Amino acid sequence: MAMHPEALRRRDAMTSTMAQADTLDGSAGRCRVRHFNSLPMPTEHPPDQLGGHRVQRLWALLFLAWLVALLATAGALFLGEVMGMTPCVLCWYQRIGMFPLAVILGVGVFWADARCIRYALPLAWAGWGVAVYHCLIFWGLVAEGLVPCGKGSSCADADLQVAGFVPIPLLSLIAFTGIVALLWFAERRTKT
Repeated sequence: MAMHPEALRRRDAMTSTMAQADTLDGSAGRCRVRHFNSLPMPTEHPPDQLGGHRVQRLWALLFLAWLVALLATAGALFLGEVMGMTPCVLCWYQRIGMFPLAVILGVGVFWADARCIRYALPLAWAGWGVAVYHCLIFWGLVAEGLVPCGKGSSCADADLQVAGFVPIPLLSLIAFTGIVALLWFAERRTKT
C-alpha cells in the first residue's frame, strides 16, 4: 500500500534528524532513541481532512436530510398504496426526485461520504422546483392553460389534502426545502 505524502515527508524528516544526530554525536544509539521518540510516527492512512468534530456535524446533516427523504418517501407510498390516493402528474415528478434521494443519501450516510451531496442536490432542487409549481397550481396562482394534468387526478384537486387542511403539495415543498437546506449546509461544511 502506498504511503500518504504527508507520512513520507514525516519519515524523511525523521531519518534526516537521526542521520544528523549520528554525525554530531558519537553515541548514535542514544540519539536515535531520543529523536525517534520525539518525532511523530508516519502513518499509511491520510489524515482526516475535515477534523473529527466537523465530520460528525457533516454526518448529522446528511443523516437529517436522509431522514426527511425517507419519511417523505414513506409518506408518499402510504398515501398512494394504503390510502388509495392516486398521484397526479406533478406528484409523480416529485416522487421521481424524492425516491432516489432516500437511496443516495442513505448510502452517503452509511459510508459517511460527503460526495453524495453532488448527486443529491440536483435532484432535490428539481423536486423543489416542481413542488413550488405544484403549490402555485393548487392555490390557483397559475393559469388553467399551464396545468400539465391530463388523464388521472387533477393537480389542483381538493382531495390532495391530509387531515382535511394540509395540502400534499405543501408537504412536498416543505420536505424538499428541508433537504435542500440541509444539503447546502453540509456542502458548506465540506468546503470550509
